[in-house]
Amino acid sequence: MIRLASSSVTRAKLLNKANIDFIQQSVDFNEDSIVALTPKNFVYQATLGKYKANLKAFGYEEYPLLVADTVVSAHSQILRKAQDEDDARKILMTQSASITSIITCMIYQSSSIKLIDISSTDYVFKKFDMDDLNMFIDSGQWRGKAGACMVEGFCKKYIKEVRGNESTAMGLNTELLKRFIPAGGTFK
Repeated sequence: MIRLASSSVTRAKLLNKANIDFIQQSVDFNEDSIVALTPKNFVYQATLGKYKANLKAFGYEEYPLLVADTVVSAHSQILRKAQDEDDARKILMTQSASITSIITCMIYQSSSIKLIDISSTDYVFKKFDMDDLNMFIDSGQWRGKAGACMVEGFCKKYIKEVRGNESTAMGLNTELLKRFIPAGGTFK
């Protein structure tokens, strides 16, 4: 059993699919103060901030601690969570007909191991249809998503090519994590 220090429904689904037992409990960390020049540096700082906040609140002795953060990048820009519909439209248009990198950092801490990983999955997208894009924006499903991107939803039909693990793009590199956590259990 591990503690997933994230409120993400998608990360919980990924752990279930990977047969990793967990409880989901976290404290918030404000990412607004982060100053980073590169997407990888931003996602590392955000994950480290979440790690420190959750380590202070819960430790890792009772349950190993798992934190993660994801950032989206296109054209060397950090595409954070959209603030409103206009911002979502602008962010998504940056990804249309381009290569979009979804970068996830995770930190796993148990009494025997500390794992820090930054993984990236690149998507080559076709040009987004504007009517479809506007319907997606009207749906509000982009809210709370890094880069307003949903590779398992709206963006899926526009994927021309994928380079990397789908789980990384969805917010947690479970392919790597499973190497360190036996199915259904944890190393103590």
